[in-house]
Amino acid sequence: MDTQLRKQAIALYDRFTHEGLDRRVFMARMVALAGSVAAAEAMIGAIAATPAAAAIVPADDKRLVARTQDLVGGYKAYVAEPRSRSLKPTVLVIHENRGLNDHIRDIARRLAVAGFRAVAPDFLSLSGGTPANEDAAREAIGKLDLAKSVNDAVAMLDELARSSRGGKVGSVGFCWGGGFVNRLAVAAGDKLAAGVSFYGSAPDASEASKVQAPLLIHDAGLDDRVNRTSFPWVDALRAVGKPVKFYLYEGVNHAFNNDTSAERYDKAAADLAWKRTIAFFKQHLG
Repeated sequence: MDTQLRKQAIALYDRFTHEGLDRRVFMARMVALAGSVAAAEAMIGAIAATPAAAAIVPADDKRLVARTQDLVGGYKAYVAEPRSRSLKPTVLVIHENRGLNDHIRDIARRLAVAGFRAVAPDFLSLSGGTPANEDAAREAIGKLDLAKSVNDAVAMLDELARSSRGGKVGSVGFCWGGGFVNRLAVAAGDKLAAGVSFYGSAPDASEASKVQAPLLIHDAGLDDRVNRTSFPWVDALRAVGKPVKFYLYEGVNHAFNNDTSAERYDKAAADLAWKRTIAFFKQHLG
């Protein structure tokens, strides 16, 4: 795909998936960009996540134990952890606006391989769980009471701390989940031991003083939509002396960590961000 065309198509797709652009308008503009309906559909397919993409850590990896678990508040979660009876540090994994899908389950297993108990709640549990159709999942996410979901996640931190090494629970989130982690850091106080946000929108800068957990923020250089709120957030955290590490990955798109999206994924940036994430959690969760 031509570089300029790719940039325009990704920006248009982001408006559709994150800013509520009408589907008919979105399709008409994509067809105009691509030159035909068939070309537009192929372009969308390359940008969108592919549920059938191969997992980095297989679901039946013998090093791990994986299961579905009930959490406080009536939520279901996918849990993955090493095959060991010892307590592990815990990471709450917050999904994208597609809900709890196979990609996020794979992320949980990657954390488990690194030695953590990874708990990935389905924040659509209370409305029947994440639907298979991505558009339906995004619509359902858009209807969530975000403040309630964040408060429910604070209760999850309390619940999970009782069975986590050192009573410590961190959180990592992607896209919608990255923004969720920022808000969780505001709401949770010292109940959150460490937070990692991948290209997530940020709260108002005035909320920075409420954050107690160390934060690691990964942003994409081409992600103007998120960076409009994330950059002031980082500045505000630093201004009030909060422990924050910030990395901007130049030349990459929003969702660069998602290996199921051929046009967005950037392996070099994803690998570096993941290495930094694991080191950060090992530093703060033990």
